[in-house]
Amino acid sequence: MCGIVAYIGHRDASPIIINGLKRLEYRGYDSSGIALLTPEKELIIYKKSGKVSELEEIIKGKNLYANTGMGHTRWATHGEPNDLNAHPHLSGSEEFAIIHNGIIENYVSLKLALTKRGHTFKSETDTEVLIHLIEEVYKNNDVGFEEAVRMALTQVIGAYAIVILSKKDPNYLIGAKKGSPMVIGIGDNEHFIASDATPFLEYTKNVVYLQDGEIAIINGTELTIKTIDNTVKTPYIQELEINLESIEKGGYEHFMLKEIYEQPRSILDSFRGRTHIKDATISMAGVDMFEDKLKNIKRIIIIGCGTSWHAGLVGEYLFEDFARIPVEVEYASEFRYRNPILDETDFVIAISQSGETADTLAAIELAKSKGATVFGVCNVVGSSIPRFTDAGAYTHAGPEIGVASTKAFTAQVTALLLMALSIAQKKGTLTSQRLRELLIEMETLPAKVEKTLLTDPLIKQIAEEFKDSKNALYLGRGYGFPIALEGALKLKEISYIHAEGYPAAEMKHGPIALIDEEMPVVVIATKHSYYEKVISNIQEVKARKGRVIAIATEGDLEIKNHADYVIYIPQCEESMLPLLATIPLQLLSYHIAVMRGCNVDQPRNLAKSVTVE
Repeated sequence: MCGIVAYIGHRDASPIIINGLKRLEYRGYDSSGIALLTPEKELIIYKKSGKVSELEEIIKGKNLYANTGMGHTRWATHGEPNDLNAHPHLSGSEEFAIIHNGIIENYVSLKLALTKRGHTFKSETDTEVLIHLIEEVYKNNDVGFEEAVRMALTQVIGAYAIVILSKKDPNYLIGAKKGSPMVIGIGDNEHFIASDATPFLEYTKNVVYLQDGEIAIINGTELTIKTIDNTVKTPYIQELEINLESIEKGGYEHFMLKEIYEQPRSILDSFRGRTHIKDATISMAGVDMFEDKLKNIKRIIIIGCGTSWHAGLVGEYLFEDFARIPVEVEYASEFRYRNPILDETDFVIAISQSGETADTLAAIELAKSKGATVFGVCNVVGSSIPRFTDAGAYTHAGPEIGVASTKAFTAQVTALLLMALSIAQKKGTLTSQRLRELLIEMETLPAKVEKTLLTDPLIKQIAEEFKDSKNALYLGRGYGFPIALEGALKLKEISYIHAEGYPAAEMKHGPIALIDEEMPVVVIATKHSYYEKVISNIQEVKARKGRVIAIATEGDLEIKNHADYVIYIPQCEESMLPLLATIPLQLLSYHIAVMRGCNVDQPRNLAKSVTVE
């Protein structure tokens, strides 16, 4: 949830940290703060509720030169978003400072014990308890800084990514991770610590992904990695493939709009090199390694949260249509707390953009404990889910900065489509001729997405009509149903308009009571299997004076007789409908949110990566 960034080296730390916080603001923006350890061993801290820009205002003109420092953007868990609860937090003696992403689950019992021993706390956070605990261990056990951190963490239950500074040990920067992401950037006589690599891309692309239960100790220019059990580990250094341009707006007003327009490329990158039209085959290493098992698989379970869950619903249609395998789609947050019936015959697909979603990681752990094979679909190289699953597929969408997922969703659907076709081929439920036809159709998708994006001016006009709506209804059948859910979610999360997605036939079982002349009803009404039935559903809406926005197939003139507004998309295979029909819904939610003055890239109360329960 929160964003952390830290630096130790030969440069002035404060500009690096502030710029890094701006790049991490998509992870948390309730408050922000910075701690700097000056050459005079003074620990300077500034923190402020609100955006990073407000922190910049209070530090403007101040002497902040230091070669060591750290910063934090907060998404509140314990304690309301205010200056006092903002990070960094100090120990009682103010000799130690900490920033933290995660939740210390046993902080209440630790706080009670520390209070009895004379500690007093200024904030409502679990994080302040942890830095007091580290200081307690440091003072009472005659140990050094790094050992105090390690010993304190053995008493902690929960998830964390932390960075700690000490006035007594000014050459040190210490980070530790369990359940929350942390990456170490290795430069020329300098090191960076961050939630992801975006804060330091212009300085180095050499990184170490810290594993759960590991501590990174940077002493001057030397990096040492140990486990909480005090075992020294050899750092595995990787070179990043992303570039600085991919995390900048590139002339677009918002990251979300940029990422919507990147979908022709991200969809192409998600299947490029994996499809072979000439011999009608698909190459997916993660799928191929389980070929024998997949030929005889009896059930697939797909788990995810939010938009990833919607991608899983599309996957359910794909796997059942092509591979003829029964599929269950589960919210990871519910799956992990049930007692699901699982065994070694089950194939579990875990979907996550970030690869760090806490509930999905816990669900993976549960599935593996039952003997199931777990396959990950993820966008972030080096994240936790690719490491914890048995195999997987990267979506290759590139960095997604906007909190509301757009290109990651269509990339996930593309990966699931490839998986379904690959398994169908292995099982013999799809002929080579039919597979070749589908692969040829897939090759046309980027151009069809480009054409769909040309509807943007019309969608902007429609948005002007409905920007003041209080509620909205999204309807679809078959492959259109998950898209209705996803369209409603996009409108809710960035424009704060209440919206619901429903199977079109279910409208009569409750939602139809809401329809009046003020209610926009968005209907996926393309010329596919359910076209005539969807037209009937539209007529039911119009009979109640509802206003219909139809997503329709290019060339369909009949739909104009039924809908108030029609947005046309190119003809496509029904199985590929989600990759086109979702584009207008993303644009509609974007323009409505902008017109309402909402913060599109950083909607209230949301964070990009949900790394806490």
